[in-house]
Amino acid sequence: MDHTILITGAGKGIGRAIALAFAKEAKNTQQFNPVLVLCSRNQEDLDSLAQECQSHGVRTDTIACDLGRLDEVNMLADHVTRHHHTIDCLVNNAGVGRFGPFESMTEEDFDYTMGTNLKGTFFLTQAIFPIMKEKRSGHIFFITSVAAEKAFRHSSIYCMSKFGQKGLVETMRLYARECNVRITDVMPGAVFTPMWGEVTDDFRALMMMPEDIAAPIVQAYLQPGRTTVEEIVLRPTSGDLQDA
Repeated sequence: MDHTILITGAGKGIGRAIALAFAKEAKNTQQFNPVLVLCSRNQEDLDSLAQECQSHGVRTDTIACDLGRLDEVNMLADHVTRHHHTIDCLVNNAGVGRFGPFESMTEEDFDYTMGTNLKGTFFLTQAIFPIMKEKRSGHIFFITSVAAEKAFRHSSIYCMSKFGQKGLVETMRLYARECNVRITDVMPGAVFTPMWGEVTDDFRALMMMPEDIAAPIVQAYLQPGRTTVEEIVLRPTSGDLQDA
């Protein structure tokens, strides 16, 4: 059976790992035939990922867009509707962050973070959900963070955006349960991705890797339709990495 899966923020980090995990699962499971619709701001990243996914025999479609812009969110939703006619899974993975002392945060930091993490996530979900509602099936993953429930000193805007995403997740559950759509909130702790910038080897050794987050997502999606994995919380074994 074909499964149309839209993954945002797919070019790097967790999103890339999720795409590859779906592709590898398809290679190992003949009954699972995903079409991966890969979205990111950088087309070169998408081209590289698509080539790797295709090496596992998986069909891909790529579209570069900035989810911080509503016109590009609408473009992405329209692309999915016109080219694929349906969608089985939306992975709201795209996310950004600006970090530093509370008093140093600027309006540009605020708008940059909220544009993708809240505005983009909200309006893409709003555009895609009616497709799932009409056919009474589908699965939406929100890649939030442990920062959706726990504050970190140098993450004021990021935490604010993730707490907001958590509110959207809980609201969407109320709608989704009425039409047999599954909602999963994925809350990772520290994962080694480009968002962290340069880190020491010792610090990196304490962190999770993107593939650690991707594997449980694929398994949650492959659960029988009667079963929903509502939350996936993943932390480094040593616990949360506190900022100064």
